[in-house]
Amino acid sequence: MLVAPGTELTGIAAKLIHLLAWKGKVFDADRGDLRNEVLLTGIHAVQAKVYKDASWYDGQECIVLDYSQTSVVAHWIRDEMRLVAPNLYLGIVFWDHKKLIDFVLRFPAAAGG
Repeated sequence: MLVAPGTELTGIAAKLIHLLAWKGKVFDADRGDLRNEVLLTGIHAVQAKVYKDASWYDGQECIVLDYSQTSVVAHWIRDEMRLVAPNLYLGIVFWDHKKLIDFVLRFPAAAGG
């Protein structure tokens, strides 16, 4: 999560969120979905469907992480993300069509590449 970008709080908040609550996302390309890795134990929970669609932010194509049909606890959440550098995605979290927070996902480099 990006909290107060450009300030010292950003790094501290990201480490605290990662330590206590959110570890990352586990994608399943064959099923077209993901599960968030949460809590200290790394439980795979909070499922979302993954697909490409027009962004709520600017109407351009993005990758959507849609929790509306798959999660009781996050059904009002929609994440959107775009590739901004190799293996690095910048994203926006929407809560009922309102921009809530930004996030970054970094994927491990592919083997041999």
